[in-house]
Amino acid sequence: MKVRELFILTSIGSVIIIVAIALVWAPILWLFFIVGPLIMLGFIDIFQKKHTIRRNFPLVGRFRYMLESIRPEIQQYFVETDTEGRPLNRILRSLVYRRAKGATDTEPFGTQMDLYHSGYEWMEHSMYAKNNPKEIGEFPRLLIGGKDCKQPYSSSLLNISAMSFGSLSDHAILAMNKGAKMGNFAHNTGEGGISGYHLRNGGDLIWQIGTGYFGCRNDDGTFNEKTFRENAIRPEVKMIEIKLSQGAKPGHGGILPAIKNTEEIAKVRHIKPGIAVHSPPSHSAFADPIQFMHFIKKLRDLSDGKPIGFKLCIGRKQEFMDFCEAMIHTGITPDFITVDGGEGGTGASPVEFSNTMGMPLREGLIFVHDSLVGFGLRDQVKVIVAGKIISGFHIARAIALGADGCNSARAMMLAVGCIQALQCNLNTCPTGVATQNRSLVRGLVVDEKAPRIKKYHEATIHSLLELVAAAGLDNPSELTRGHISKRVGMYNVQTYDEIYPYMEEGSLLEIDTIPEHYKRYYQLTRIMK
Repeated sequence: MKVRELFILTSIGSVIIIVAIALVWAPILWLFFIVGPLIMLGFIDIFQKKHTIRRNFPLVGRFRYMLESIRPEIQQYFVETDTEGRPLNRILRSLVYRRAKGATDTEPFGTQMDLYHSGYEWMEHSMYAKNNPKEIGEFPRLLIGGKDCKQPYSSSLLNISAMSFGSLSDHAILAMNKGAKMGNFAHNTGEGGISGYHLRNGGDLIWQIGTGYFGCRNDDGTFNEKTFRENAIRPEVKMIEIKLSQGAKPGHGGILPAIKNTEEIAKVRHIKPGIAVHSPPSHSAFADPIQFMHFIKKLRDLSDGKPIGFKLCIGRKQEFMDFCEAMIHTGITPDFITVDGGEGGTGASPVEFSNTMGMPLREGLIFVHDSLVGFGLRDQVKVIVAGKIISGFHIARAIALGADGCNSARAMMLAVGCIQALQCNLNTCPTGVATQNRSLVRGLVVDEKAPRIKKYHEATIHSLLELVAAAGLDNPSELTRGHISKRVGMYNVQTYDEIYPYMEEGSLLEIDTIPEHYKRYYQLTRIMK
């Protein structure tokens, strides 16, 4: 029995018992001065729409907010500091909550960060700072679409990263898509296919095609051109992303627990309901880099020329270099590449994969950017990144290291009410975000949460532009590795261009010009031919 129903039954039972006893002992009616207000508070919790926890756990849920109000004191003396929480620390979570609610996001009394700890990063400002755009209409956009693209997409610098219907609830999908529509940015569907909830509000979609080809598959799990085209030509679909691997579990494939695989979700994915679904670890539509490039062309043709890209977490470096050589050999290039870091999130992943598989975002991004530059392909392909992108500085750092734009998943989950309960894989998410439990999902009110997505996005882009202006720049695209410094020891500081020197344009096309640290990957690539 759910807490909400249990509360209602307990309330009715308490009233009946008190009234029954009052028939023989009237003073018991004084209990109504205690029980009555509690019952009223509980019903207020059930019918209010602002707080999901209180709707799902009437009266009891109030204790969460009571404890939350004194959390800094408890944490300071007994648990962790604001900078130690994982996967996202308290500072970052609070930042998202405040921005999503439109509350102040300033901090008193200086930073809590240890500025002398190895790994600390900061951005170099200019004495000749610029004015920051204040209006949303002035925010810069990113045009995605290469030489063969017929329908390029003007993208925000920050979009909602891939999260499937199934992993997330229908209310969470609705809130995110509505917020994306309100804020004029894109919503990645995740590999679970395009549901009616992705389409209801008309927000821009990035349709992700995974190894299971959900939403465009035959009964045997292979790719279906007909159903792909039916979805790809929808006006809401602005770009299509082929998922090769995911940062939290690269080489493993997606996981949909049986308890989340409802009739509705199964219909969207073209699978059987009630069973655990494990996506294959690799694609069946292609088997080598050349075939992969032709698959990209096929999707572009079937979608009437929409931007086609792929997402991956970097593993074996020579395999990505194989992709680059295949692009040159076939003359086919993706319109964008999404680089996911090993720190990426997921609803369910084996611990070993989550903790120890896949290259972290910064190193993966730098390698992809430099490889494209080295093969003379960088100007043809936009690079997007995902993996703990929460603040304006995270976006600025990613662009400085070589990205054109960013995606964020966990920040968007926090914006619609996630409290990092770490129950995404159990179908028991208390905020109704990552669950298919209808009793919990009902607590998430779409019209209340959608504006929070918009507000968080707007405030974060604005903070990025403030950083860019403080650096004396006019546009985020002007950021370079030299703008970000990193402490690599107590007494040693380097900028990222010192740590990762830039690749010379075209230097990977000839063995004589290839940098020394790339040679073994280059030779392995050649040997594999």
